[in-house]
Order: sequence, then structure tokens, then C-alpha cells
Amino acid sequence: MENSALRSLLTEYGELEERLGDPAVLADRAAARRYGRRHAELTAIVQAARELERVRTDLEAARELASEDQAFAEEAEELAAQLPELEARVAELLVPRDPHDASDAVLEIKSGEGGAESALFAAELLRMYERYAERRGWRTEVLGVTESELGGIKDATMVVKGPVRADGVWSRLKFEGGVHRVQRVPVTESQGRIHTSAAGVLVYPEQEDVAVEIDENDLRVDVFRSSGHGGQSVNTTDSAVRITHLPTGIVVSCQNERSQLQNKTRAMQVLRARLLAAAEEQAAREASAARRSQVRTVDRSERVRTYNFPENRISDHRVGYKAHNLDQVLEGDLDAVLDALSAADRQERMERSAAPTA
Repeated sequence: MENSALRSLLTEYGELEERLGDPAVLADRAAARRYGRRHAELTAIVQAARELERVRTDLEAARELASEDQAFAEEAEELAAQLPELEARVAELLVPRDPHDASDAVLEIKSGEGGAESALFAAELLRMYERYAERRGWRTEVLGVTESELGGIKDATMVVKGPVRADGVWSRLKFEGGVHRVQRVPVTESQGRIHTSAAGVLVYPEQEDVAVEIDENDLRVDVFRSSGHGGQSVNTTDSAVRITHLPTGIVVSCQNERSQLQNKTRAMQVLRARLLAAAEEQAAREASAARRSQVRTVDRSERVRTYNFPENRISDHRVGYKAHNLDQVLEGDLDAVLDALSAADRQERMERSAAPTA
């Protein structure tokens, strides 16, 4: 535990445990959740570091006694064999990680090229993420949806929430941003020809207490009548809210709450998160031109994944992942492709951390 970074994290972990035992902190839900997330992030590091320290201590003792008892010599060999894996584990955990990994996430899905077929595919993507969240035990909340003909959607915004843990919702869904391409015979195609269309996914971490100043003069607020997911009527008043941030062109809508004021408050929270995510992306681009934008941003010209229905194939072009279980993926079985993306991201972070600085 001589590593200064590790010592610093262990000290922080102890301080967090004290704070989480403070009644004043527990009474502040936002603070308790913020400290809880950081505590969850550090728990794996602390546990691995303590296990490494225990093995090193036991190994030293076993070696001292090995000359007196063969059993201790054998124990020393077993403990020594454990060291490389434990040291590698601690080193991996100490690699700087995404600070938002423990956060919940907001997904925006928009139909793109392909007309009605794209809108149908966008609706299938929304259902896929809802089913994946259900498999993980997460909660979903559709804030707003604009439907199209034939049961498709033009756009939808959904919040995905999970329990407080180091590898939270964002750690899994952050890889979904980008252009998702579908290849299949559309329901509107009478000749049986395979068409290609696409839908865009934008994903960003949901922020609590986001410190983003917004000038009211930069906003256009429109109200309209709410309609539920699937087209059912929610109410007969103009309670749904659409907010347009004029300087950036970002549009956020919410229709899930009971009143216009509640919908506006929720939409403003999402807008602040969008603006903060955009600012972080811009800062990161300026800091490193080599950054993997396909993992963290939604460049509309970047095709990230293809869903080929005739071959029942899903392909993720960022890591060369390919599998013939598209039917299962659309039912929410996304873990294999997300595991591949996570592994590639982790490897890149480790290589970047190990690279000498200029």
C-alpha cells in the first residue's frame, strides 16, 4: 500500500464512511446519494488493496516459518502464486475511470434516414433498452415521445435509474451513443427487398444538482397536450412542455408528470444535464484529439452498430463484435456486446495510464 494514490483513496474512503454515518448527511438525500456513489466506486479498490496487503503479510510470515515446517513452505508457494493476479487487479482498479460511471443515464432515440421504417426501428430500440433495464433490475421513465404512423416513433426521451453502485447505469449504457443501422425488409416493401435505414441514439449521464446557469431569455417554452407511451391519452389539458435552448438548438420535452410546472421542472433538469454533457465533451475534445469519440459522443456520421435481420446478426463496428443472436438482443440481451465494449474501453484506459508522459 505504499502507492501514494492508493493511500489517498484509502483516506478518502474512511472519510466517506464517517460522512455516511452522519445523521445530517443522511437527511440530505442528494448528498447521501452523492457520497454513496463515491463510496461504492472506492469499495472495490479498498477490498482488493486489503486483500493484497493480507496476502503479502501472510506470505512474509509463512516464509519466516518455512524452514521449521514444510507446511508453511507449501503455504508460502500458494500465497506467492496469488500475488501477480492481486497486484494486477489493484493496478487495474487504480486506472482513472469515467467519473460518471455510477450515475443514472438519459437516452434519446431519434428516427433518421429511412422514413417510416426508421421510426419503426427507433421504437424497437426504445423497447430493447426498456427490456435490458428490466433484466438489470433498473427503473425506466419515458419523459416524452413523439409517435409516427405504423406504431413507430420520431423521437423519445427516457431516464434509466439503478441502485447506487460503482458500475451504475451509465457505465453500461454510455457506449450506446451513435448511429444504429438496420437492414431488413420493411413492412411497407411489397417486393421483398432489403432496405437499410438508421436511428440515432444520444446518451448522457443524469446529473443531480447540475451547476449550469441558463438565461431564461435563451429559452423558448411550448406547451401541448400529453399523450402516453403507445398513444393513449394522458390528460385533456396542455400540461406537456417542450423547451428549446436557442443558442445550442437543444430541444427537451417532458409529458410524464401530472402538471405543466412539474413537466417544466423535469425538462429543465434534463436540459442542464444535456448542456453539461456537451460542455464536458467539448473540453475533452480540446484536451485530447485522440479521444474515443465513438464511445462517449454521438457523432451522427459515425455508424456504431448494424442490426441485420435476414442473418439475425448484430455487429458493433467499434470493436469488431459480431453475433448471430439479434432476436435475443432485441429482447434485451445486450450484455455480450456491452461487455466487449467495456473490455476495449478498459484496455485503452490502462494503456493510456501506462504510457509515459511527455
